[in-house]
Amino acid sequence: MRCERPGKLPPPNEEEMTTKDEQRHMSLVAELGCAVCRRMGYEGTPAELHHPRAGTGAGRRASHMDVIPLCPEHHRGKTGVHGLGTKGFPKHYGYGEAELLEDTRAELKKLIGLRIR
Repeated sequence: MRCERPGKLPPPNEEEMTTKDEQRHMSLVAELGCAVCRRMGYEGTPAELHHPRAGTGAGRRASHMDVIPLCPEHHRGKTGVHGLGTKGFPKHYGYGEAELLEDTRAELKKLIGLRIR
């Protein structure tokens, strides 16, 4: 995107803007650690957030409320969702984005429950 105002950032794309609730949610999700590593028995691996594309339409990503925590390798690496692709990833691991999103939601409920007590 070309910036019309030299020295200034282009105006944010409305789809890329996040609300405070979305920011809070994404922060909690990142705290969970990598969902793939967790399934392999490694708790608390630092994570970045993956926006699944399944069911979102061509060129679109999921809502900020539907993110999956993945370590850099399982996100962008050769054995990750972007490295293997959305068809290769489930073939390699035996589960895909939908199952990881389900796991993430369940772990998030546990985390929130512990903080409320």
